[in-house]
Amino acid sequence: MIDRSGLAGFLRSRREALQPEDVGLPRGQRRRTSGLRREEVAGLCHMSTDYYSRLEQERGPQPSAQMVAAIAQGLRLDLDERDHLFRLTGHPAPGRGSPGDHVSPGLLRILDRLDDTPAEVVSELGETLRQTRLGVALTGDLTSYVGPARSLGYRWFTDPATRARYDPDEHEFLSRMWASGLRGLLALRGPASRAAHLAELLLEQSEEFREVWARHEVGITPRETKRFLHPDVGPLELTCQSLVDTGQSHHLLVYTAVPGTPSHERLQLLDVVSPQR
Repeated sequence: MIDRSGLAGFLRSRREALQPEDVGLPRGQRRRTSGLRREEVAGLCHMSTDYYSRLEQERGPQPSAQMVAAIAQGLRLDLDERDHLFRLTGHPAPGRGSPGDHVSPGLLRILDRLDDTPAEVVSELGETLRQTRLGVALTGDLTSYVGPARSLGYRWFTDPATRARYDPDEHEFLSRMWASGLRGLLALRGPASRAAHLAELLLEQSEEFREVWARHEVGITPRETKRFLHPDVGPLELTCQSLVDTGQSHHLLVYTAVPGTPSHERLQLLDVVSPQR
């Protein structure tokens, strides 16, 4: 059963503890609340202000597990707080035995401060969990995929449009890299893992994957320099730096260009033409 009183109090306390700068929002000059406004939290949780407000007012229906996960992420809860929120709403807490989609508050705080830089948080399966505005401008909205297509490695072998944003000279290496990474992950997580399921699907659906999989290559790591082909600004040669959250097996990927290069100028142009501005 949902604990409406406990839930309302917990949500209010977490909302009031957050400051706009903690989540990449402007403070403004006329802020009367001690923390975030309800409409700001609702936006971070990707839900209506009315829906969120009713939860704080001990009203409304029991939120689904997916909605609870969105609230936990929007309020930047750590794993203990997330589990408490699930229990308050009458749901069992997600297991912690394997990596999940919940991005740590620390990683999100860093991401929130990279608004003028292409960056993303990805899972060990190559699923984009969060992107900055310029991250979306660079590669498109990668958080909207569902099912196996959430994995870039899966899309690489099954969706030709995915490769259109990458330099053709990199395609062969990237195919080997994705197959190698998936093989290593399957060995780590086991035959009942999501990595094993993706491998089975790709063996059924992609002849190219079957060919590179048969090589049994492991240990092919991503290159530091990524070469993109953007439909609006053209070729981009970007350096990719990675920050790892070992607890959740998440990577924060940050893409930058060497100052003074054509790629640096094109990246600045991308900031101007980006529809996310």
